[in-house]
Amino acid sequence: MKQQLCSRCGERPAVVFIQKMEGDQAVPEGLCIKCARELNIGSINQMIDKMGISDEELEMASEQMASFMENMADFDFGSLGEMFNPDNMDGAQTMPFGEMFSGALANQDDTSDGDKKNNKKRSKRGKKNSQDEARKYLNTYCNNLTDRAKKGKIDNIIGRESEISRAIQILCRRTKNNPCLIGEPGVGKTAIAEGLAIRIAKGQVPARLADKEIYLLDLTALVAGTQFRGQFEGRIKGLVDEVKHEGNIILFIDEVHNLVGTGDSEGTMNAANILKPALSRGEIQVIGATTFNEYRKYIEKDAALERRFQPIKIEEPSIDDAYKMLLGIKNYYEDYHKVQISDSLVYRAVTMSERFVTDRYLPDKAIDLLDESCTCANLRNPAISKYQMSLDRKKLLEENIEKLSAPEENDTIDYELITKLKSEIFQIDGTLSELEEKAKDNQVLEADLAKVISLWTGIPASKIEQNDIKKLAALEDELKSHVIGQDNAIEKISNAVRRGRVQISPKKRPQSFIFVGPTGVGKTELVKRLADALFDSPDNLIRLDMSEFMEKFSVSRIIGSPPGYVGYDDAGQLTEKVRRKPYSVILFDEIEKAHKDVLNILLQILDEGRITDAQGRNVNFENTVIIMTS
Repeated sequence: MKQQLCSRCGERPAVVFIQKMEGDQAVPEGLCIKCARELNIGSINQMIDKMGISDEELEMASEQMASFMENMADFDFGSLGEMFNPDNMDGAQTMPFGEMFSGALANQDDTSDGDKKNNKKRSKRGKKNSQDEARKYLNTYCNNLTDRAKKGKIDNIIGRESEISRAIQILCRRTKNNPCLIGEPGVGKTAIAEGLAIRIAKGQVPARLADKEIYLLDLTALVAGTQFRGQFEGRIKGLVDEVKHEGNIILFIDEVHNLVGTGDSEGTMNAANILKPALSRGEIQVIGATTFNEYRKYIEKDAALERRFQPIKIEEPSIDDAYKMLLGIKNYYEDYHKVQISDSLVYRAVTMSERFVTDRYLPDKAIDLLDESCTCANLRNPAISKYQMSLDRKKLLEENIEKLSAPEENDTIDYELITKLKSEIFQIDGTLSELEEKAKDNQVLEADLAKVISLWTGIPASKIEQNDIKKLAALEDELKSHVIGQDNAIEKISNAVRRGRVQISPKKRPQSFIFVGPTGVGKTELVKRLADALFDSPDNLIRLDMSEFMEKFSVSRIIGSPPGYVGYDDAGQLTEKVRRKPYSVILFDEIEKAHKDVLNILLQILDEGRITDAQGRNVNFENTVIIMTS
């Protein structure tokens, strides 16, 4: 019995038969299941998708079928006639499937020579590169950071020498060699993994890590499309087996806390439980990255998972360290935005982001500020856009000329069109030099930084640009022009504000005052004018009437309700306003009417300059001015 091979690949047996038209005749054609899927035959694709069969499983089944059919080639089907001869039958007999397939099964069980021959044939059938075949799961669900570093697609990493050295030290351990980078959002956890990939690409690592490759795992791609039970576990198992087989793979899992619960459903294992045995034995290496909150919430609760990771705490860099980091990467933003950035502007971006953006962390907020300021400078100069559009147009015309100059067979060269295109290129070249000169002179200014900060925080750009020393020097005159007859109080307030702003004391605490006097002498009016003078808007005044805080439970209105009480999800009146507007004047009106527990909260704010609200967030009062009246 001769089997029909696939008419397309000529290697696997044909199982799908179609008819195709050649001229006026319908010619039958046989295809293997893999080729039928590659040709997008609708019914085949629909059936395979409904069954949930992956491409890897389909290829494996095709190879097994081909091997089985090859083993069946030696079977003698001519003896079937004698088997079913009525003269030779004693009673009812059945078709001897055991005898038919015994040879094939025996050949499959013969592991010494048969498997080697089959493996050689399979390797010949493979159309892809052997390395790509060996890394199906890695290439599908991961990104090769080491390869990106070799191609120069990763930005330079400046600083963080101690953290990278600590990660290298942990990776060189025999067991439990899995570092976990823990830090606040934006401090540079992912950048450390990229820095390690750059070091491996440059060969600046110990011999044990010299041939390693770092792959960034895409958990979303790993979970996507796993609608049937066992598919997700199969992907994880295949990925782990590939990493074990390769032996030189380090998996980097950003937001590693997502492992807990990923793929978790009734009767199945989540990703963390599948990885635990391999992690503890050192069969695979993983670099994790997560925040303090997520680490505490997900990983610390799972002690078995926590002990398999070695934590590395990533602290927020200082202003000087952040300045060095931005100096190292500013050239990327200059090339991208076609602008020039001075070193002094980089330092100004770091200091302004630290001062005005208090709810985020360096260096992320400084990089964002610099990036958006470069965008402002780019949009301010229309010559940059015109220059870039002219370059793109010239490149397109040159490509068209190249295509027209080398026509395909039976085509003629259109010399008239080529002449028109060359004439247009000549016109573009005439304007390029002028546009380039205009585009070159595009410096990022401090006004661009102030504009972005103003958009982020609501503080007017004019006040951000204004020198603090000049503004504070004229504070008394500005207050006296609005509040008449309180010169002594105004002078004391101005001196105290100046002392606080120059930060003579190492302890960062807000400036605080108590205004005492009878009704109508101008206490509240002076507070309003102070808010207007310092922050250019009376809207930056937060006023709390302390007669509303006479009960003990009213403390929850300041910092928020504790867990288990109504309103826990709602933020505190004071803490939320300060988080949104850190540069404000806070007025506690009629402070003597407040409950003593409210005053205890104020003591912490006045002494330390910060407080923790009911949600566990740290609220900073360093840039506020606190005034109490009585």
